[in-house]
Amino acid sequence: MPIVVEQLNDATCRDRQDLHKIYQDAPAWLFEPFTDGTQLIHKCLEDGALIAARFNDRLLGAARLQRHQDVWHLSQLCVRNITRRRGVAERLVSEARKMATQHGAELKLLAPSGHLEAQALAAKLKLTLEQA
Repeated sequence: MPIVVEQLNDATCRDRQDLHKIYQDAPAWLFEPFTDGTQLIHKCLEDGALIAARFNDRLLGAARLQRHQDVWHLSQLCVRNITRRRGVAERLVSEARKMATQHGAELKLLAPSGHLEAQALAAKLKLTLEQA
């Protein structure tokens, strides 16, 4: 069964549990401008700005996708620790890039300045990095 990337509009109780597991071991800098994973999840679900990677009815990764006219920003990208290094982040980025292109926009990675992890991810996924 393939990894399916979807926009989360109506998250089930199980989806919310999975989202908390995804963000539970994320570094604190990843949540900026939010204080923690709970606030990030709540606000992004409320705004319709959360996309997620699903495999076998479970969420493995998620990211915030902010849509603007010409540029879409992908941020707070996180994959559940036990699922990392299996192509989930690449699949999320690929689908976000495809959605942005279909709407005539460019996809960029948005991250706080000075984080080597974000710079490495942007280089690996061939995304322009914008500092938040």
